Amino acid sequence: MEVTKEQMAANIEKIRQRIEKAALSSGRDPKNVRLCAVCKTRTVQEVMASAGLDIDLFGENREQELREKLSAGAYLQKPCHFIGHLQTNKVNKVVGKVAMIESVGSLHLLEKIEEASRRLDIVQDILLEINIGMEASKSGISPAELWPLAERAENSPHLRLRGLMAIPPAGAQPDETRAFFARMRELFLSLGEKGYKNADTLSMGMSGDFELAVMEGATIVRLGTAIYGPRNYGPAESKQ
Repeated sequence: MEVTKEQMAANIEKIRQRIEKAALSSGRDPKNVRLCAVCKTRTVQEVMASAGLDIDLFGENREQELREKLSAGAYLQKPCHFIGHLQTNKVNKVVGKVAMIESVGSLHLLEKIEEASRRLDIVQDILLEINIGMEASKSGISPAELWPLAERAENSPHLRLRGLMAIPPAGAQPDETRAFFARMRELFLSLGEKGYKNADTLSMGMSGDFELAVMEGATIVRLGTAIYGPRNYGPAESKQ
């Protein structure tokens, strides 16, 4: 059942209040946290209605849904990021269509995105996805693999490394989740310390834990159910 625009507006207002409280409690400016509406399984009508509200950008997990909503103009010219697992055979359908690809979690995928960006003669913004919980079921690189991949990204003329993304283990306790976020913050700050001058984005935090992410330095939080309400999940999907 779709939520109304009024319900979405009320949900977003509460989210903004929670972001502000979390940011101020940790000495941060709430304006430095962008709200990403995760809209997998949501209809064109829902997305278009939410695009007129106080959200900053959209996040898509599936290439087919991205193309459908782009062709319908559902985002109302707000930026869209690709945040799901990107299969290498779908790279050409995503590169150049989104403002950023957040889920770059392997050298092979990075190279495919560079190739596609070169063919289009564009520079594609990316984030490197860190498998911060070292879960076998999740994609992404280990923290130890960050630096070789970051260097490769930095030396790819058609890629712009903007920072990092992560999804901590779903079953973790709040103190464990916050520790994962704190580790991500350390890695993110290290990018700047090592001279990665374009690294300004740390994407982490979902509907169930975004306040902890804000406290630990997230610049993008990715929320779906908190904005649009419950939905049906496949067996291997994350509740963003």
